[in-house]
Amino acid sequence: MKALIITETEGEDLEVLYPYYRLQEEGIEVHVAASKKGPVTLKHGYTLNADFSFDDVNPEQFDILVIPGGRGPEKVRLNKAAIEITKNFFEKSKPVAAICHGPQVLISADLLKGRTVTSWIGIKDDVVAAGGKYRDEPVVRDGNLVTSRMPSDLPLWMKEFITGLQALKH
Repeated sequence: MKALIITETEGEDLEVLYPYYRLQEEGIEVHVAASKKGPVTLKHGYTLNADFSFDDVNPEQFDILVIPGGRGPEKVRLNKAAIEITKNFFEKSKPVAAICHGPQVLISADLLKGRTVTSWIGIKDDVVAAGGKYRDEPVVRDGNLVTSRMPSDLPLWMKEFITGLQALKH
């Protein structure tokens, strides 16, 4: 399996790095995409290398999409190619994990209508305005989508997401 993490500068370090390494522990090949290929400096100063620019991503080559939070999604959602990547994962019902402000990308891609999700409480109104059903819970699964609220939810978020991935393998 191959995973794609889409992020940008000021993405929340833990929300990028935790799934990056956790998915690798499961034997999943993980790649990062941003507006430009190369180093991406995250919110608290950690740097991660983007293997691809959004324009160079072929979503057909990936099985999993991860959308971390922080301030990164504010920038990701403005990139047309990133929105198209996200839409492709939903059209194919591929597994998607989003946390914190990550659902902002889903809002801009018009993918939340009728979906039950959680997010950082600060974007609850945006989620609801986009047609999502908001739950203030550590992790929410709705079909192929697994969402969480904040860094303290990371273990539950990845556990639920990986459990779903393991079910797909069998």
